[in-house]
Amino acid sequence: MVLKILANDGMDKSAVDALVELGHVVDTNHYDGDALVDVLRDTDVIVIRSATKIRKDLIDQVKGSRLKLMIRAGVGIDNIDHIYAAEQGFTVKNTPNSSSAAVAELAIGHMFTLARFIHISNVTMRNGEWNKNKYTGIELSGKTLGLIGMGRISYEVAVRARALGMNVIYTNRRGKLAEYPEFEYKTMDELVKVSDFISLHIPFDKNVGATLKKEQFDMMKDGVYIINTARGGVVCEKDLLDALNSGKVAGAGIDVFEEEPTKNLELINHPKVSCTPHIGASTGEAQERIGDETITVIKAHFNL
Repeated sequence: MVLKILANDGMDKSAVDALVELGHVVDTNHYDGDALVDVLRDTDVIVIRSATKIRKDLIDQVKGSRLKLMIRAGVGIDNIDHIYAAEQGFTVKNTPNSSSAAVAELAIGHMFTLARFIHISNVTMRNGEWNKNKYTGIELSGKTLGLIGMGRISYEVAVRARALGMNVIYTNRRGKLAEYPEFEYKTMDELVKVSDFISLHIPFDKNVGATLKKEQFDMMKDGVYIINTARGGVVCEKDLLDALNSGKVAGAGIDVFEEEPTKNLELINHPKVSCTPHIGASTGEAQERIGDETITVIKAHFNL
């Protein structure tokens, strides 16, 4: 069986080479709009990252065609209307095991950056400023890290944070988890009240909206740090800006935004913000693992 595979947001070269060696055709060009619909109708598998959105209207246009399998090369599948796609006969898969370490390391990186003013001193020094006495930071050791959501990525953050001497607590919609006895469970309200750092690791639910908004910010310690490497929208950007300006939030590390590419220049230019352009899974190692897991998913689906 020769498969036509569209990697609409690109794919690790080693994975492309491996699929081609197996006799399949891999297209790594990016298509939008009608062009994407036309290509998908003659494609067996589409593999996407975060740039491509597969919504109900697109699904309606390609159902009944050659397309059978949709793969989100990453953890979250919220950029695919996966429930509707399944109802229309498509199989939707992700690669949940591949990028956890990469995202966890970025979250920890933002924590270090904010705690020691690395983000802003990189800017001010290039402007000729020597603010040695202005940038008195804090140490992560001894601080409480509150994790919102406890899954693969969150666990990797927890392990690294504990190795740094942090006290790790978590909240989770499923409640206390028996598989993580080494970390303490808290309710959401308890967690936001006692945490020095709060890191989010949950999907965005448009029916629920932001998980952290004014109500939660008001409960937090003065000088708390917020880290979001999960999904844009789980933190209300307007309320976060207000909390940064008031001093309630000492710093925010943000990799994901309500709109991407973000147009929120006030937020990304804020001196208390360390920002990155949705690069959580963007390491060579993670992309190679994602490619390998994608191949495994394809082989399993088509019994290759």
